[in-house]
Amino acid sequence: MLIVVTADEMRALDRWTIEHGTPGPVLMERAGGGAARVLRARLGRPRGPVVVVCGRGNNGGDGFVVARHLRRARIPVEVWLAANPEDVRGDAAGMLAAWRRGRNALHDLTGRGRVEALASRLARTAVVVDALLGTGLNAPVSGLAAAVIEAVNRWAESSGRPVLAIDIASGLAADSGRPLGVAIRATVTATFGCAKIGQVVYPGIDYTGILDVVDIGIPPAALAAVHPRTSLLERGEVGRLLPPRPRDAHKGTFGHVLVIAGSRGKTGAALLAAEGAARAGAGLTTLAVPAALQPAFEGRVREVMTAALPDPGEIGSLLAGRAAVVCGPGLGVTDETRAVVAEVVRRTPAPLVLDADGLNIVAGTGLLRERAGPTVVTPHPGEMARLLGCETAEVQADRLAAARRVARGEGVVVVLKGARTVIAAPDGEAAISPAGNPGMASGGTGDVLAGIVGGLLGQGLAPFDAAILGVLAHGAAGDRVAARQGEVGLLAGDLLAELPPTLAELQATGRPAPRRRERARADT
Repeated sequence: MLIVVTADEMRALDRWTIEHGTPGPVLMERAGGGAARVLRARLGRPRGPVVVVCGRGNNGGDGFVVARHLRRARIPVEVWLAANPEDVRGDAAGMLAAWRRGRNALHDLTGRGRVEALASRLARTAVVVDALLGTGLNAPVSGLAAAVIEAVNRWAESSGRPVLAIDIASGLAADSGRPLGVAIRATVTATFGCAKIGQVVYPGIDYTGILDVVDIGIPPAALAAVHPRTSLLERGEVGRLLPPRPRDAHKGTFGHVLVIAGSRGKTGAALLAAEGAARAGAGLTTLAVPAALQPAFEGRVREVMTAALPDPGEIGSLLAGRAAVVCGPGLGVTDETRAVVAEVVRRTPAPLVLDADGLNIVAGTGLLRERAGPTVVTPHPGEMARLLGCETAEVQADRLAAARRVARGEGVVVVLKGARTVIAAPDGEAAISPAGNPGMASGGTGDVLAGIVGGLLGQGLAPFDAAILGVLAHGAAGDRVAARQGEVGLLAGDLLAELPPTLAELQATGRPAPRRRERARADT
């Protein structure tokens, strides 16, 4: 999986590397040289001048190096500095001096009318390189920097010409992906060492454009010492989590999953969750529904057994022998369902997936902390806000932080659904899924996901592993459907038939193909 880091983690990686023998100017030279290569690889040889806009910090220092490398390649380049030269300090000052030693011009942006002069120059510019502000930004952009960003964005929008961001689009929060007031909308971003979390979540993705990670020589020992805890899921590594099926397996090998779901008007949620568990590979699936509704479910999914929900005090018999339990899709919130959910949370030792109304019922009760067994919760942003006792906007402002807060506080694995679903574990480990598409923003897809995770738990996967594999498989299945029929009109039920081939594809990607002799032996 691709490691993604916070701004603080990246600074720690740089610091460790410098303290163990690699000088800061060497890292800056590698960064700027790598960014110049990204420009040529992604955008081709510019058919006109390149304007590099630099700030006074290390991001500006990287920009001076980019300019020098482009000049060496005989590409016309200008450097515009949004600071007084004497305010450029540290390694960046050395790179500014190197640029000036080549008798290269330095255009000042600090005087009256200079931003307007830049805007005029951009009319004859092929590419802008944004080296204005870096990952250390933690306050809204204002003043000269904001004016420069707005001028570059206007030029890019009106001309359709590209912007290359150095390390991060200026004005973008490295940890959350939120624009701090105003931010560059880059065509390509050359980031250094590791991708930043804000570049792989929304809305940061829209400001980052194509993301290239430039290797600047951060050693594995630095990563081991700093130990970043967040990753972007990759199919190959996640696919390894689902083991091959033994040749002598039987249905009991793959677990019996109980799905407690459904109410009048929400029978579809129950069916989708139950079939999601079955399609994820559960050996047996039982759907427990209110007794009055049980006849309506008989035969709706031939492979799923049904049971009537008993009185809350008698639910122990229903829970016995289950490899995993999914509770909540379409269940409704009544006095009776509150009692059922409380009993399930307290009494089942099996891994438990809580979704939808199961989450609405436990929110604010402290019930999750009474759990003895492993738990995965699968909230959408509104349900997450109820778990946290905050507004949905607060959750969406930093989804990763919200997921980690619930995971640590409640001792559960959290699957925070949405564009770039976040998975967080109680120990601080977290992952972000790149799979999925806007067509999946439709009723019932979350019910399918809850069932998938339950089906994987029933096969013995650890909770975090079941969550990341379930999320990736769910999103990848949706991507397969969208590729075939488009995003508009994509239904939750469309995902179900795509799950087996999606899981097979993930398994195949996750391990080497068998040698010819092994394949022949397996077929006999």
